Amino acid sequence: MTDPAEQIEITPVAMFLEEQSDPENHRFTFAYTIEIANHGAEPVQLLARHWYITNANDEVQEVEGPGVVGVQPTIAPGEAFRYSSGAILETETGTMHGAYHMVTADGMHFEAPIPMFLLAPPRTIH
Repeated sequence: MTDPAEQIEITPVAMFLEEQSDPENHRFTFAYTIEIANHGAEPVQLLARHWYITNANDEVQEVEGPGVVGVQPTIAPGEAFRYSSGAILETETGTMHGAYHMVTADGMHFEAPIPMFLLAPPRTIH
C-alpha cells in the first residue's frame, strides 16, 4: 500500500507585507499561501496543523491547532485546497515548516510534511 503522505503535494508561497510591518519596533509581517494537492486515489481530510516558525535569532515558535483558517477541508482525488494566512516575526527574516495531520477516507491517519520556506522581504536574501 502506498504511503498516503507521498500522494500529497504541499506548495507554500510567502510574501512580505511592508505596510503591516514596523521594523523600528521589530515587527515584520508576512502572508503566505499554501496549496495542498491530493494526487492519491481517495479523499483525504486535513484535521490539524503543526508549524515551526523560526526567526533569524533561531528562536522557534510552535503553532498547533485544528484545521487551517477555521476549516478542516476534505480534498478529493485530483483536487487541491488553497488558503492564505500570516505570520509575524521579530526579525527581518525567518523560516516556516511543519506538518498537517490528515486522515484518509478509510480512516488511516498520517502526517503530510510542509516543506520549509523562507520569510524575507524582497532583495534581502541574494
